[in-house]
Amino acid sequence: QVQLAESGGGLVQAGGSLRLSCAASGRTFTNYVMGWFRQTPGKEREFVAGISRSGGVTQYADSMKGRFTISRDNAKNTVYLQMNNLKPEDTAVYYCAARMAIAVVTTRNDYRYWGQGTQVTVSS
Repeated sequence: QVQLAESGGGLVQAGGSLRLSCAASGRTFTNYVMGWFRQTPGKEREFVAGISRSGGVTQYADSMKGRFTISRDNAKNTVYLQMNNLKPEDTAVYYCAARMAIAVVTTRNDYRYWGQGTQVTVSS
């Protein structure tokens, strides 16, 4: 199985930027579609962005389009989430996820492997 470890979270003012990283280990990284999800207390974990194994296909939740960018560096076994123009409603724990498949999907239950999460807090 693959192990995932997120980093890069923190406190930022509204309008600011953060870049999250997720380092993968344990199995061949290019076998996995990667995704980012986020969760706030009392709410379901929601899809943020996903990227295909080669990086050629990306998908975003509507509210993140134009502000967030997902990318991956297969040589470094790492996936990134660049977050710009952050808003207080982006405050959440952000999770990296992986699925051994071809298609990028938005459904949480289709991702088998998860990191521990990293907290992002956006102040107004």
